[in-house]
Amino acid sequence: MMDRNDINLGLYEKAMPAVLSFKEKLTLCKACGFDRMELSVDETEEKLTRLTSPAFLQELKEAEKAAGLPVYTLCLSGHRKYPLGSAHAEIRERSTEILTQAIRFSADAGIRIIQLAGYDVYYEESTPATRAWFLENLQKGVGEAASLGVTLAFETMETPFMNTVEKAMACVRLVNSPWLQVYPDVGNVRNATEEFLADFHLGQGHLAAAHLKETLPGQFRDLEFGQGQVDFPACIQTLTEAGVRLFTLEFWFDGHTDPAQFLRRNKAHMEACFSKAFQG
Repeated sequence: MMDRNDINLGLYEKAMPAVLSFKEKLTLCKACGFDRMELSVDETEEKLTRLTSPAFLQELKEAEKAAGLPVYTLCLSGHRKYPLGSAHAEIRERSTEILTQAIRFSADAGIRIIQLAGYDVYYEESTPATRAWFLENLQKGVGEAASLGVTLAFETMETPFMNTVEKAMACVRLVNSPWLQVYPDVGNVRNATEEFLADFHLGQGHLAAAHLKETLPGQFRDLEFGQGQVDFPACIQTLTEAGVRLFTLEFWFDGHTDPAQFLRRNKAHMEACFSKAFQG
């Protein structure tokens, strides 16, 4: 019988104010009862430079030690601007460079899972060519990840290319490597299909972790837990049955609430969902 002690619960970095230092973020994260923090590397140049900065790597390690809290998952959303399947050769080159940098940074930082954005392209039109380039460059990245023992795992996204576990698994099976798995976002899957629980089961044995995020039809972010449509107890129960033990709460700081109060309010809502899931 599962219980809450079997779960490792992480917090998405952007749930806290960006102005906080990394040490302050980790300290706050631990004070609010989380087991780890998930690092964000989005499409901004400021975040992308984290991957090649020795100073940031040192800051991260020192902050983890000082706060007593680990960072071993990374949300790599930088491929939104620089997608692996871009029709433009220079963007594809930058995309593969970012992926290589992320893998090497993760190996140095002790990060075990990189959550990959499931986009062939985002700001461009998806075509057979973009899908082919995506797969070609993905396979190169998986080879790099395999050589350093870092797991890549697809996030189910908000676009039709990979908005369900079923679609992510088609790519996982095609590449056929233990270093490529799925890291579903429950809110995105809920917006993609009414059969979201059945969709999670399609990833059985390949679900590295899961994002718990609230959504509404057509709205994929900036909602607190309880403001949307996601049946979190049912999602948690199904995902744990499918083997998931790493969960990350993904939500965004609202910019005005006391940060500790904001985190505790959202965590309390989700803890009630875990209790309900395990009681069922």
